[in-house]
Order: sequence, then structure tokens, then C-alpha cells
Amino acid sequence: MESEEDPVKKNQIVESRARNISHNVRCTECGSQSIEESQADVAILLRKLIRDEIRSGKSDKEIYKKLEDDFGETVLYAPKFDLQTAALWLSPVLFAGAGAGIWAYSKHRQKTNVHIMALNLVRGVPLTPREKETMLDILIPPPSQVSRTSPWWRRWRGQ
Repeated sequence: MESEEDPVKKNQIVESRARNISHNVRCTECGSQSIEESQADVAILLRKLIRDEIRSGKSDKEIYKKLEDDFGETVLYAPKFDLQTAALWLSPVLFAGAGAGIWAYSKHRQKTNVHIMALNLVRGVPLTPREKETMLDILIPPPSQVSRTSPWWRRWRGQ
């Protein structure tokens, strides 16, 4: 009884490991499917190769390494982190950091506008009307040169 269950159990282990590895290996012909899902000839051969390697006693890491050596790093769905792929892996973090930096700088700039700070300082200081007028002329920025046109929909409706 045990002799019958032993080969069945070993076969189940081989199948389980093979399916796990096959789900993580990209079909070189299809590109968008794993070799487990693909019915391409190369995928069928790779599945057979993986099962043969498992039966010969190789570990999962050794099988992944062999596939990577034979077909390149793109055959694996999860490429390793190294100097060549660092930009790809870190780009979302870099873009988020740049966006946060720009947002923080604009908020900081709004709060530290020199003219606003100077006007706030002068507000409580007793000055003569001529001194106040001179200070306001110096501290208030000139009006923006951007024309204040109405939105296109107001012009279109004739308002």
C-alpha cells in the first residue's frame, strides 16, 4: 500500500512545484502569458524541461537560474533588483518624491512671500501717512501683466 502511495505522492509534489515555477516563467513566444497558461510549442517544451529538472533533484532556484541563463532575464516575471533595473523599480518613488517636493515648495513660497511678510511687519508700526504711502508703493508688487480674459464659455454665450 505504501509503495503505491509513494510514487503518487512524489508525482503530486513534482506537479505542484512545476506548476508553481511555470506560473512565474513568461512564454518566450507569447510574451503575455506564463508557460503554464500558454499552449505554444516552446511553452510545452519548457514545462517538460522543468518537470525533468525537478525529477533530477534540482532546486527551484537552480531551475530559475538555468532558465534565466538560457533565455535571459526577461523570461522571469519578477526580475531581480540590480543596477540595470534600479531606475525601473525606483521611478515611482522618485516621481512621487519630486511631486511632493514641488508641492511643498509652492506651499512654502506662498507662506514666505516677501511682500506679505514686509506688509505684516509694517502694519503695527506707527508711520506718518507719507511714510505709509511710500512703504506701500515699495512693498506692494505691481499688478500682473496677464490679461484677465473671461473664460471661453462666457464669451461664447455673449456674457
